[in-house]
Amino acid sequence: MPADINLLKPEFRDKVNILLQNCLNRGVQMRPNETLRDPYIQAKYWRQSRPIEQIQQKIATLKNQNANFLASCIEKVGPQHGDHVTNAIPGLSWHQWGEAIDCYWVVDNRAVWDTKTIVNGLNGYMVYADEAVKLGLDAGYFWHSFQDIPHVQLRKESNPSLVYSLVEIDKTMKNKFGTLFI
Repeated sequence: MPADINLLKPEFRDKVNILLQNCLNRGVQMRPNETLRDPYIQAKYWRQSRPIEQIQQKIATLKNQNANFLASCIEKVGPQHGDHVTNAIPGLSWHQWGEAIDCYWVVDNRAVWDTKTIVNGLNGYMVYADEAVKLGLDAGYFWHSFQDIPHVQLRKESNPSLVYSLVEIDKTMKNKFGTLFI
């Protein structure tokens, strides 16, 4: 079941609808995989590729900076194992703000995650990124430090800490997601 784009911020959701239609018009079907992501899931993604020492240091740093809710998200999810998928701790991904989406390419009714595949002379992920940029969106395909090919976001700022203070982020995340049961 695809992710629910209705959970996205309305301004972004409208652009995503246009983006998906523009891709389809070019013969590329992109399907939402992830939209609004709660900070506990973000914590799982962030934790899964990191050693315990780095995790403990990040928790301590967040607590020292009065970001106790963000620290608790990382603590509560417990040990995680897997590949590196994000540099963003909870609250510092636009997914938690409803301003980011991850999509996968559908070819012959199956998901294509290989970002190098060419079908009918097109790479679906490149089409998706090109169309996103035409709409004024930021496409992870074009990022240099950590390329996130399925990712598109509303803002050019790489993360919310460039717009809000850590204390504001912590408060917003607690107000928005603090009652979630993990």
